[in-house]
Amino acid sequence: MPNLDRQDNVFVLDLGDGENRFHPDWLAAVGAALQEVEKAEGPRALVTAATGKFYSNGLDLDWLFAHADQHQDYVVSVHELFARLLSLPVVTVAALQGHTFAAGAMFSLAHDFRVMRADRGYWCLPEADINIPFTPGMSALIQSRLAPQTAHEAMLTARRYGGAEAASAGIVDRAVPEDAVLATAVELAQAQLNKAGDTLGTIKSRMYAPALATLRDTANPLG
Repeated sequence: MPNLDRQDNVFVLDLGDGENRFHPDWLAAVGAALQEVEKAEGPRALVTAATGKFYSNGLDLDWLFAHADQHQDYVVSVHELFARLLSLPVVTVAALQGHTFAAGAMFSLAHDFRVMRADRGYWCLPEADINIPFTPGMSALIQSRLAPQTAHEAMLTARRYGGAEAASAGIVDRAVPEDAVLATAVELAQAQLNKAGDTLGTIKSRMYAPALATLRDTANPLG
């Protein structure tokens, strides 16, 4: 399960050492961690990281298929997580040490910055291949954070981007060796500690107002 630690003024949220899929318990734990970061005072920033082969493999489809009657509520909870992270009043950095797929890739886009391992692992939006359309909220998030041509390619072709390719496409900000991923993410976060606060939250909320409104549309989250 996710675990929140603090290194001086940088919070580090370890998402786990498995596929880190969005089980309801996982979503609740990440939400509680974000609340703790948001309520803290003084200079601070957030890094999310993981251990093992995956950063996150996205939605917990096994749980979802077993609880089909809760589909809409589940999607709302995922959208809420994306919106909360996208507008969090601290600088956020995702340390992508492993595969980052589907909703896991969208989760990474809700961060301000991304650092990815250069030599192994893929960032991918596979929805076109697995026949699961993006919700309006997911589409809005992706298109608000990627250049139009990159969003078009990533969403329509389900391309798997390696670290260097993801950096060239502007999906991630840095592609570095495996042993430098977390350290680089923490370094980026430390450089922005003093930005935390209401002003930053307002800037993010206004910058991403259309995407946030779509993500928070609980009346029709599935389109």
